Formats: sequence, C-alpha cells, structure tokens
Amino acid sequence: MTRVPHLTSRLQGFGTTVFAEMSALAVTTGSVNLGQGFPDYPGPPEVLDVARAAIGTAADQYPPGPGRAELREAIAAHVRRFRALAYDPDTEVLVTAGATEALSAALLALLDTGDEVVLFEPMYDCYAAGIAMAGGVPRPVPLRPPADGAGPWTFDEGEVRAAITPRAKILLLNTPHNPTGKVFTDAELRFLADLAVANDLLVLTDEVYEHLVFSGTRHRSIAALPGMRDRSLVVSSAGKTFNVTGWKIGWIYGPAPLVAAVRTAKQFLTYVNGGPFQPAVAAGLALPDEYFTQAARDLEYRRDVLVQGLTDAGLPVISPEATYFATVDVRPVQPDGDGLTFCRELPKRAGVVAVPTVVFYDPAHAHLGRHLVRFAFCKQDAVLADAVERLRGMT
Repeated sequence: MTRVPHLTSRLQGFGTTVFAEMSALAVTTGSVNLGQGFPDYPGPPEVLDVARAAIGTAADQYPPGPGRAELREAIAAHVRRFRALAYDPDTEVLVTAGATEALSAALLALLDTGDEVVLFEPMYDCYAAGIAMAGGVPRPVPLRPPADGAGPWTFDEGEVRAAITPRAKILLLNTPHNPTGKVFTDAELRFLADLAVANDLLVLTDEVYEHLVFSGTRHRSIAALPGMRDRSLVVSSAGKTFNVTGWKIGWIYGPAPLVAAVRTAKQFLTYVNGGPFQPAVAAGLALPDEYFTQAARDLEYRRDVLVQGLTDAGLPVISPEATYFATVDVRPVQPDGDGLTFCRELPKRAGVVAVPTVVFYDPAHAHLGRHLVRFAFCKQDAVLADAVERLRGMT
C-alpha cells in the first residue's frame, strides 16, 4: 500500500473510494450508473412541500443541538408505532447529519484506543473508517452467500464467538444489511443478543433500510429483544425511507446515558444541520402505514426487474431480502473471478456501472468477495429498462 503523505496512520488505506471512481466512469462513458445507492426519483410531496415551506423561515437558522423538538417527538412516536419501543424524545433521541454521523459519533464517544468492534462483512465502508478514527480495532466476521445462490446469507456462530475477545466493547450490526440485502432472522438476533449480554457488549445497530423489506421477510430490531434496550443504540435516517439522501437527516436513539455520550461527541462534529428539512422529516415519519408498505412494494418490483435482467445476462443473482442492492457472482462471464476488473470493464462491455463487493471487506478477507459485484436497483423504470437491455447485450 502506498502511504499517503501527511495523512494520519489511522486513516492510511482509506483513500478515494471506488464509488467515486465508478461514478466518474459512468459520466465519461455515458453509462447507466447502478453503482451508488441513491434513488433518481423524488420523495413524497407531503415531505417535500413541508421543506419548501420551511425555507425562508426561522427554520433556516441553527436548530437545537439535539434536533428540533417536533422531529425528536416524531422519531419517538415512529419507533413506538413500528418497533413497540418507548423512548423519551428529550433524553433518548438525537438528530444527526445522516446515519453516518450517528455511527461515527457513537464510535468516537464509546471507544477507547484498542477497544474492539465485532461486525459482519461485507460491511458498509464507513464502519471501518469510523472505528479507525476512534482508535478502535475491527473484528470482522464473514457473511457467506448461499452455495446455490438461493436463500439468505449466513454466518458461522463459532466465528462470531471467536471474534469476541476481552477487548471487545461493541457489536456493530447492520440489518437490513448493505451490501448483501440480508435481513437478520429472529433466531440470529437472539443468538447475537445472548452473546452481547454474556460478554457485556454494547450494540450499535444500523437500521437505515428498516422500511425497505420485501415480501416474506420481516425486520426486527435487536433492541426489542429481552434485555437489549439498555445496551443498544439504534441508528436510522430519512434518506432511504423518503428518497432524500442529500438531506442528511439521521438519528440515533437508546438509553439516556448512551445517547448523552454520543451527543457529547456529535456536538463537536457538525453540531447541527438541515434546519428546514427537520420539520419535513417529522411530517414524513407521521405518514400512514400504507406509505411505508407501498415504498417497499415499489422497490421490490424494481428489484425483480433488475434481477431478471442480470439473470438473462448470465450473472447469477443472490436476490436480496431488502435494501437497494442485488449481488451477483461474475465468474460465469469473468473467468478469473475478478469483480473489480469486471466493474472497470463493464462500462465498455455493456454501458452499465456497478460496484465490486470486494471493497466492503477487510483486506485480510478480500478473497471472500473478490468474485462478487453489487448493483443498485433504486432507479426509475426507464433507467432500469435501459440498464437491463444493455446488460442482456453484454459482449
């Protein structure tokens, strides 16, 4: 690895992401960008109209440090409605600059140098960077795809137990999971909860895709399991649920002492953000159940369109249970199994951009994801149709 001048040793290896490289390729080649996970269609007017009305009012100024009261109250009501969990909006809910800041602030607040974080890989790329910035040590456990491509990703319980050493402090969980689309089952969550209690681990759970779960699958928060509320911090955001990823309105909730610790770190990061967007997100969280059901149904349709197109192109798909993403095994069309090379060549071969899954692994385990590639399907019908047609004609 080439050392980056001036960059602290903690962040060596965290250079420009592959997302930037692939997005640039999409622009220069005129390709359909199925790499980055952002929707290209607007959110609900009930949310957008509130934001428009708030601009030019007092909402343009600094909101309170913990977030506007109506948003914190809406978050608490939303969690009570969908997760049957009660949190005090004044002491147990904190508004953040997206889920990424919530995660980073939690890691900065809770980790001392050398503390270990047990987590699953492939992993969202900000996790490893956040752990590094906090001086922690990641202890990744691999998720493995089904051998025949059908069924969910799984993990080895023995490998999870082995990853927990006396220095372990946090179990970092992501469900529904990016990039695999896995939704952890009740049995898996109970196993992890029992380990957390037995080893006195805090749990930091990233649930930003909580509402984007498909037929036959149910999302449940580990915080709802017996004995877990008092040791769990739950992260979510508006970006994925309301198609407003650029607003960067996220939140974290949990027991007051843990939220107070996170707030201490968060106040020295962005301090506050997104004043006019906060009342809009509050309105979104209060939308009727049908909105959230329909959002998942629409995304499931888009998943099915892309999965069929990828299958027709000779790319076996591990069909996701949730999220924006589908994973494929490139070996049938890339004999050397090099997913990164496949992604760099795909714009020329098919006029489509994807992301190699290998970037979501710890370097020591990169071989596990070398042959896998992630495609995003959170796109307009016409865009998906174009991408599918291009993939079917891949040379």
